[in-house]
Amino acid sequence: MREQPEQQPPPVQRVRLRYAKRGRLRFASHRDFSRAFERALVRAGIPVAYSSGFNPHPRISYAGAAPTGAASEAEFLEIGLAREADPEAVRAALDEALPPGLDVVEAVTSTGGSLAERLEASLWRISLGGVPLSQVRAMVAGFLGSERVEVERMTKKGMRTFDCRAAVVSLTFDEHLGVDRECAILEAVLRHGTPSVRPDDVFAGLRASAGPEVGTAPTYERLAQGPLDSETGLVGDPLALDRDSP
Repeated sequence: MREQPEQQPPPVQRVRLRYAKRGRLRFASHRDFSRAFERALVRAGIPVAYSSGFNPHPRISYAGAAPTGAASEAEFLEIGLAREADPEAVRAALDEALPPGLDVVEAVTSTGGSLAERLEASLWRISLGGVPLSQVRAMVAGFLGSERVEVERMTKKGMRTFDCRAAVVSLTFDEHLGVDRECAILEAVLRHGTPSVRPDDVFAGLRASAGPEVGTAPTYERLAQGPLDSETGLVGDPLALDRDSP
């Protein structure tokens, strides 16, 4: 009979991290990041706790990862520690151990509750180059004026059609004149749900609303992720409760 594995003690501390995906590292997939992060834990000497069982793994909980190709200033995860440590020391050590572009921005000790449940919405920036600004205005107006905007996306279960309009809390348009072409900057607050509506889905919906020929591929950047204020439509800070706890 196979011997039962040694049971691991529960974590004595949980630390929540906010990290960023910048520059070329925005093309790192979630799997790429998780591998890099686990190696960084070892290099940094972080006293991470492990699960019990025949194949123990570090106690890491990921939440709300951005899609591959999107930059982000607001990615979150939680790690369980086998012994107490200063969150800032953990942040600095992991930031040093990770490659530039995967940057650990903040660390706080968890005060309990589910981190994932605090991530109700995201604020995204969508940058469109090579599209006349008048056409962008028409795209936004057509999108916001529609009750439903159906888009298609390939999933693990095949092509899926869904309404992306319902997830859009707000969609605003600003203008920035580049050196050699006009560039339109859109900001969208997207409510999290099932299916999860991504910024590229919103762009597909914008194209469906006005049918533009886009000059260059858009870029996407998540600026914030957290609780959604139903009155203002703003995205809050999911670590505020942990940071402000006495």
